[in-house]
Amino acid sequence: MRIATWNVNSITARLPRVVEWLQANGTDVLCLQETKVAQDKFPADALGELGYEVVHHGQGRWNGVAVISRVGIADVERGFPGDPGFPDDETIEARAIGATCGGVRVWSLYVPNGRTPEDPHYAYKLAWFSALTAHLAAQVAAPTPLAVVGDFNVAPTDADVWDPAKFAGATHVTDAERAAFDGVKALGLHDVFPRALKGDHPFTFWDYRDGAFHRGMGMRIDFVLANPALQSAVTDAYVDREARKGKGASDHAPVFADGEVYADVDV
Repeated sequence: MRIATWNVNSITARLPRVVEWLQANGTDVLCLQETKVAQDKFPADALGELGYEVVHHGQGRWNGVAVISRVGIADVERGFPGDPGFPDDETIEARAIGATCGGVRVWSLYVPNGRTPEDPHYAYKLAWFSALTAHLAAQVAAPTPLAVVGDFNVAPTDADVWDPAKFAGATHVTDAERAAFDGVKALGLHDVFPRALKGDHPFTFWDYRDGAFHRGMGMRIDFVLANPALQSAVTDAYVDREARKGKGASDHAPVFADGEVYADVDV
């Protein structure tokens, strides 16, 4: 099975690229973030023509997550208990969707950005991480293979940003955010990238401004995290930088994980 994650920064703007990419890459499960369409506006028919099922958790112009699968979709969860919402518990944003695909439990996540450490969105980001961690604990420990993927909006180490000095005092690199990310991993999830083709710390995001992509001014904030049942089967993981090139690209690149057979499922 090939599992991938991609913050597409609008499925409407990126649909031709997503279709072409799926046709070229043989991906079994693709998790999307920042779909930026309402629940009933996701272009599921275009993907259905390629043999993919879709589940979507949409929010109009903002946020939005989806799971696209050609190996089945079951047990769908939109959001999770304890999600703090913003600006209050009653306003739940479309940032998490879980589904079982081909025997693998998959979560597509779009973690809040945080904006600045002084902004209310920063406290929301940390609270969201805390609620997510509590929800995932039982699933990580289960024998079912689990992939927790998406845009985490955290660069876990200084090696995951192009110039640590440029990020001093900014979000994505603060101690609290990194501790929150590490708390998710501490449940028993493993970053698949020690086996990466393009180095231990390949970037996944480059700002549209200042020619950041061509100048190598990137960050690694998109991840595939695997529980032990999945990690033991991972054979490859890499960033598809080619998908970040050219006119009309997202500012994120897709991240792949390939695996073999485990839990009586061909992966």
